[in-house]
Amino acid sequence: MTTPRPLVRPARVLAAALAAGTLFATAACSGSDSSASPEADASSTVAERGVAAQTTSPSASSPSASASPSDLSEEGARNALITPADIEDDWTQVRDPSEWRDSLLVGSVDVAAFVDGRSDTQDCQRLVDALFDETLLGKPTGASAVTGFQQGDSRLLYQVAAYDKADLDDSMQWLSELPDTCDQFTLTGGDAGERTVQVIETSLPQVGDNRQGLTVTVKGESNGDPVTLSLDVAVVQIGADAITVTNGGLDGADHDTTSAAVEQGTQRLQEVLAGRTPSPTPSGIN
Repeated sequence: MTTPRPLVRPARVLAAALAAGTLFATAACSGSDSSASPEADASSTVAERGVAAQTTSPSASSPSASASPSDLSEEGARNALITPADIEDDWTQVRDPSEWRDSLLVGSVDVAAFVDGRSDTQDCQRLVDALFDETLLGKPTGASAVTGFQQGDSRLLYQVAAYDKADLDDSMQWLSELPDTCDQFTLTGGDAGERTVQVIETSLPQVGDNRQGLTVTVKGESNGDPVTLSLDVAVVQIGADAITVTNGGLDGADHDTTSAAVEQGTQRLQEVLAGRTPSPTPSGIN
C-alpha cells in the first residue's frame, strides 16, 4: 500500500520510536544506566535497545593478527566508533546503553490494510522487529562495536560491524524496497495499542559503497494523550562492513546530527580498513 508523499519518496523502514511515559518498557534483563544524565534517567521517552555500548562481539571467523587491513578486527571496530566531538551539540556519551527496548515497536502489522497482502506484511513486520532488537542488517558475523549518546529525550545508537557480504547486500536491497512496501501501515497489540507507522526516505552524504536513509514516525497515545515518535535510521555499507545509526525521540529527529554521524563515521571506518588508526576528532568540527 502506498500513500502519496510530498517532496520525498516514501521510505522503507524503520518503524519506530522512542516513546514517553508508559510507552517504554525495559527488558527484564536490562541494567540501569548509571552514567546517564538525570534528565535522561527521568525520561521514559527513549527506547531501550538491545545492545551493549563500547563492546565488541568476535565471531568464530574473526580475523587473526595476519589478516589484511581490509578485514575488520575487534580493535578496529572500536576505533571506528564515533565520539561526542563527531556529532557535537549537547550529546553525552552513555557508558552502557545495554538492553534498550521500545514497547512502541511491539505488536503485529495489520494485514487487512495491505492490498498486496501477506508479502508486504512480512516486510513491515520484519522492519518493526528489527527496529526493536537493533538488527536491521541481521546479526554480525564478524567483529562489532556499539556506542550510545543521549541528549534530552533523544538517543543516538551507533554500530560498526562486519557481516556476510551476500547477506549484507540482501539487507540493503530489502531496506531500499521498504519505501514502496511499508510507506504507511498500522501496528496493533502490545501495551501501546493501535499505532500508525510512516516511513519516508531521506538523503545521506554520498559516502561508502551503498547507503540508505529513512525517517520513521510512530503515532499513538500515551495515557490518553497523543504522542509521535520520530526516528532517523541511516545505514552505510563498505564492502562486507557497515555502520548503522538510529537517532530520534519524541521531540523529533535531528537530521544534521544523523548526517554528521554518517559522514564522520564512514571516514573513521575507512581509515581503519586502510590499516590506520583514526585521529581524534577535534572539537568544533562542522
